[in-house]
This record gives sequence, C-alpha cells and structure tokens, in this order.
Amino acid sequence: MKIALFSDIHANLPALEAFFKDVDSRNPDAIYCLGDLVGYNVWPNEVIDEIRSRRIPTIAGNYDFGIGRMSNECGCAYKTEQEKANGSVSISFTNEIIKNEQRAYLRTLPAHIKVEFQLNNDKLNLLLVHGSPRKINEYLFEDRDEKSLLRIMQDADADIMCFGHTHKPYHRILNSGTDGKDHFRHAVNIGSVGKPKDGDPRGGYVMLHINEEGSIEKTDSIKVEFIRFNYDIEKAAKAVEESPLPNEYADMLRSA
Repeated sequence: MKIALFSDIHANLPALEAFFKDVDSRNPDAIYCLGDLVGYNVWPNEVIDEIRSRRIPTIAGNYDFGIGRMSNECGCAYKTEQEKANGSVSISFTNEIIKNEQRAYLRTLPAHIKVEFQLNNDKLNLLLVHGSPRKINEYLFEDRDEKSLLRIMQDADADIMCFGHTHKPYHRILNSGTDGKDHFRHAVNIGSVGKPKDGDPRGGYVMLHINEEGSIEKTDSIKVEFIRFNYDIEKAAKAVEESPLPNEYADMLRSA
C-alpha cells in the first residue's frame, strides 16, 4: 500500500498545485494532510478549498487551530523579537482575509488520525499528528532523545508516527522490543509542501510504503520515500512582497 502524506502548506497555492500534480502521477492508495494549511502567504482560502474539493482527510495544525478560533496566537515558537513581530503581522493578515466558511472548516478539523492495519498476525497502528500526540505545537526534531521519542510513541500506541510542524524531514527507526523480541517503531517527519526549512526550497512530502507481508519485527516492513518537487517559488515569493506580509517570508521561500 502506498500512502501519500503532506503537511505545512502555509497558504502557498503554487506549491500545493505542484504537489497535486506530482502526487497524482504516483497514484497513491490513500492521501492524508497533517495540517497547517494557512499562514505566511496570501492564499489561505484557495488552499483550503483545494484540499476540501479533493475530500482529503486532514488534521489541524497549530496555525489552523489559531485561525479557526480567530486567535491572535498561532502557537509558533518564535525565537527573536523580530520573528514575533513578523508573526503578529502574519496571523493578523490571515485572520483578516480568511472567509467564514473556511474558518469554520479549520475549527472542526480533528487533532489526530489513527489508522489500524492487520499485517499477518501483527496489529500495525499508523498515527498522524501535527506536532506530537501530546501537543499540537510540540516540536519533534531529529535529535530528540531516543527514550523520549519512544515514550511518546508507546504512550500513543503508535507503530508508525507521522508528523510535520518542524518543516524538516527525517525518518528514525526505534526498537521498543523486550525479552529478545523486536518491535520496530517508525518516527517520520514528512517535511513541508509550502515552507521548507531544511535548506532545499523545493516542496516536500512523503510516500509511505507498507509491505502487506510485513511485521513489526522487521525494519523493512515500512519504506519511507521522501519526495521533492519543483514549483513556481518566485510567484509565491512575489505574492508575499506585494502583500502586507513581511518580505522576510519571501526570502525564506527562496532560500529555505
């Protein structure tokens, strides 16, 4: 089975359109969105409409949660006063241009999606979250302590946990087995479609391959394919520069 997972579009319509073109060519069996549809660019309504029109199961990101409730707080971990000031402009602008119907959609998005598979004699739980199972805006970076990451996954009963929020893709395989019996768990950050932060400005997403003959005792039962695609970055960047949004957001799109 092939499952396409994407996240963190952040109102970048050119990136989303390019993503759909790429993912459609790969013919996945299922597709899920892990949130943060809005913020930082000028097309929040159009992005929401595109995802709704395809009836893609979608969870709420921290930005979606804030905008859905007309909050002036997105739950973002800005590090400097300048970042906080820019962030205030972004959430204010998004709140100003979002339409009532689209806001209502964001407000009703679920926090998590859990899909249970039966592989041979094993149950395999796929958990989709935005930040973490514990908190919508918790950052799970690649250097997270292994014991901490395992505890989060075990507490959530997740064999595969996919998430976004950091905009930096990675795949870690952890073994929670005991008494000489392996139990491999997969932590997967799926990256960002519309606002990458890993030094590669192309959009990114994940194709998750589940082997029907697989088992939680085999590491190769799950294959994580990281996919990058080109899109019209200049169109997205110039839209930012022609809006009230800070020009720094345009620079970030160009340089990631």
